[in-house]
Amino acid sequence: MNNDKLIIGGHEFNSRFILGSGKYSMKLIEAAVKDAGAEIITLAVRRANTKEQESILDYIPEGITLLPNTSGARNAEEAVRIARLARELGCGDFVKIEIMRDSKYLLPDNQETIKATEILAKEGFVVMPYMYPDLNAARDLVNAGAASVMPLASPIGSNKGLATKEFIQILIDEIDLPIIVDAGIGRPSQACEAMEMGAAAIMANTALATAGDLPMMASAFKLAIEAGRKAYLSGLGRILTRGASASDPLMGLLRALMSSTWKTNFLLIPSISRPKRLRKSTALKTILQAARTIWNICPVWKSLSRTFARRLCRR
Repeated sequence: MNNDKLIIGGHEFNSRFILGSGKYSMKLIEAAVKDAGAEIITLAVRRANTKEQESILDYIPEGITLLPNTSGARNAEEAVRIARLARELGCGDFVKIEIMRDSKYLLPDNQETIKATEILAKEGFVVMPYMYPDLNAARDLVNAGAASVMPLASPIGSNKGLATKEFIQILIDEIDLPIIVDAGIGRPSQACEAMEMGAAAIMANTALATAGDLPMMASAFKLAIEAGRKAYLSGLGRILTRGASASDPLMGLLRALMSSTWKTNFLLIPSISRPKRLRKSTALKTILQAARTIWNICPVWKSLSRTFARRLCRR
């Protein structure tokens, strides 16, 4: 895990938690950095554009990568203008593209986002576009020069979790860029699930800002993200589409008795009473002998083995 870095636009990060913009306070930023381990913090440019009022930059420690967003932009032209302003203010080359014409649900405009991404990528920005999870739009963002793709999980600030889970999974499977799940993640368990799916990182703000205990929630997110990442890297266990697969000692013994070695030595073991038609079936012989062996090992299985044998004889 020490070499498992998050790489965005050629920059390496150890943490896979990114603090989103929105509800800011000194306690929130401190908890995000100290307890959640955040190395990237998002900020709206309008929060850092004056010395006459309190600036969010005063709260962010040194060594943290700033991710200015274009919050408030309604089209590509406005987003590009805000990104250039952020660079002039000293916020660096990272930029999160947010373009939303919808003021009620705050859903991103994918087409305008693609336009802005192409312009800013050509100007040397590390572009991280916020988008509605759509495979075709994601592919266009890749071609436009995006450094990552940031699909929403559910509406901004809703804490509703992975409402777009299936579509995010498609992006993870098909897009060869870091997929950072953004917006709507409200619980550590939801962050863990997204990481298990193969997401590269999680961005959250409201989940921490509205929690009862900020440091504890920040720590919970850190642990959940790490757990989900480890689970993904380890390879999750398979899921049966139907039926069941018992894992109890009885089934283990039956499998051993039905192995090729047992079948090879089967004729060396005394047979039990059974119809002639069953003697011709090697598989049924093995099953019947398994029942007898279980009966010998544990008397509790006596009645069960007899019942099992009778049922086989009726077939």
